[in-house]
Amino acid sequence: MRIVVLPGDGIGPEITEATVDVLTVASKRFDLGLQFQTHEIGFAALRTHGSTFPDTVLEACRSADGIVLGPISHADYPPRAEGGINVTGEIRKKLDLYANIRPSRSREGLPHWGRTPMDMVIVRENTEGFYADRNMYEGIGEFMPDADMALSVRKVTAKASRRIAVVAFELARKRRRKVTAVHKANVLKISEALFLREVRAVAADFSDVTYDEQLVDSMSALLVRDAQRFDVVVTTNMFGDILSDEAAELSGSLGLAGAVNASDTHCVAQAQHGSAPDLAGQDKANPTSLVLSAAMLLEWLSIRHANAAFAAAHAAIDSAVDAVLARPERRTADVGGTSGTRAFTEALCREVAR
Repeated sequence: MRIVVLPGDGIGPEITEATVDVLTVASKRFDLGLQFQTHEIGFAALRTHGSTFPDTVLEACRSADGIVLGPISHADYPPRAEGGINVTGEIRKKLDLYANIRPSRSREGLPHWGRTPMDMVIVRENTEGFYADRNMYEGIGEFMPDADMALSVRKVTAKASRRIAVVAFELARKRRRKVTAVHKANVLKISEALFLREVRAVAADFSDVTYDEQLVDSMSALLVRDAQRFDVVVTTNMFGDILSDEAAELSGSLGLAGAVNASDTHCVAQAQHGSAPDLAGQDKANPTSLVLSAAMLLEWLSIRHANAAFAAAHAAIDSAVDAVLARPERRTADVGGTSGTRAFTEALCREVAR
């Protein structure tokens, strides 16, 4: 299995190195045969190749079995015409990574910030919505007719709505068999109605899964007040991005939130958080989010290739994270510990190897 590793910017190189270390231990223990191929992206690639996301790297991603993508500092990139490509948006668009899967789970021994613990997954449509850099075939969905007017186009299609709903319901069948669709159909009466039409049609095919709906504003409040009522949440791009960050922070920390971006043929492990350039090179970064994302990639590979060893490796990494976080002194500083990136990673590797 060939895994392409894209270290990224800021703390990206440190946490991708930590993630590869954990994956290497898991590969040895479970005989996964993982092979890693590293490519420069971000500012490193801009300096050497004139682009933050060279075409050769995209082609390597197309042919890979899986991808580990470190955080990037795309807000600081130069304009696209000068090589500043948003790697996250570009790879999602070019590989049609339509499903962004973001679990949020409270962990024993770590404080959570909502009124109730949670164990939920937000399934976010990843290719449309108000994301102007990826919702058009050519060009972007934002434009200015004159200097004092800016317009943004929101794109919602039946195809994308239906396929993300199928992902959510299939996932719910493996969990607690409940799906909640989050929307704003009382205001966005046409585009949200189309989304809900398709989700409801899929719900009719999954009679064994309980289905309900929430307005996005009430959902934001309920995550604080009663998050344990939710299992799998399906929603459009922008709402999913915002709600998943809220859920992750309420569950303990955004730094503990894994995520994958997946299609039927490709899967990218990507931390939910940003590149934190102020922490770069100081052995302070928490690699947990990217490590858990890589574990989710292994789970995706286990399903794609019907290989139980990858599922076992996923479970081992997830359990190792719980074991390390259970001891406060082994945590990184952002979650109340005293360990640096390397010490935390070494503890994780020991747990995975057991």
